[in-house]
Amino acid sequence: MTIGLAHAELIAVLTAVTGSDPRVMTVRSGDALPSGPFELGHRTLQSGLREWVQDQTAHPVGYLEQLYTFADRDRNNDILGGRTISISYLGLVREQAAPGGGMPGWHGWYEYLPWEDHRDGRPPILEDITARLTSWIEEDAMRSGQRRRRADFDFGLNGAVWNEDLVLQRYELLYEARLVAEAGCDLKHNFGRSMFADHRRILATGMARLRAKIKYRPVVFELMPENFTLLQLQKTVEALAGLTLHKQNFRRLIEQQELVEETGGTESETGGRPAKLFRFRRAVLEEREFAGTKLPLSRN
Repeated sequence: MTIGLAHAELIAVLTAVTGSDPRVMTVRSGDALPSGPFELGHRTLQSGLREWVQDQTAHPVGYLEQLYTFADRDRNNDILGGRTISISYLGLVREQAAPGGGMPGWHGWYEYLPWEDHRDGRPPILEDITARLTSWIEEDAMRSGQRRRRADFDFGLNGAVWNEDLVLQRYELLYEARLVAEAGCDLKHNFGRSMFADHRRILATGMARLRAKIKYRPVVFELMPENFTLLQLQKTVEALAGLTLHKQNFRRLIEQQELVEETGGTESETGGRPAKLFRFRRAVLEEREFAGTKLPLSRN
């Protein structure tokens, strides 16, 4: 739909966790997120988005929440002299095959933003990023202090603590420093896989939202099978947060908040003794917006 010189687009960040890999649904062979124009025939924004996802990926969509509206002047625009306004949604699904017509496929989060995965410690790519950021900081003597403080805060440098929630701020800083292809840098200086227009920025926004949300809402159950072990639950939360969690603290907090209940079944894990199977308590499923219910992110 075009209103004056504004074109409204719907775009989806569909996330799943398969094994220990947080993944996002893409189209165009991994180069873009599912999207399409909001049309007069769409009853609502959300129903329009679901139609585009069905058309492009044929993947079922359950949980959806509005993420953010992107309307910056320098975004990619199809209207000469106009502006594209993208209304984005975050969707949580369980991965299935996607036989749609938009060349759909699942790709790992950390293929696009590899500096965000700290489950095995600080990723080596951060050394290269730090070196490039240092050069950028020193290019402008007048603003070097401000740039240094931002880099330290966003990337946990020079004694600052890494904050997993600052996904978007880190991407924005790399964009400003022209260290991602979307900013027009030389491809040899690009970090992570690039995406069409500002779709990687939208992905970063979705990642940041979900990382923050799992701390105060039990939305992770949207990504879990009906029955699961506590280890599987912990690995899913770790995958989303990009951090390794303290096993005993994690389990103690899960028990204290009464999020799960035993099913009576067991499952073998990594060749050891069978582990108990759990499911989310019905009350948790019915109270998706219950304030104070969270999944713990206490680090090792």
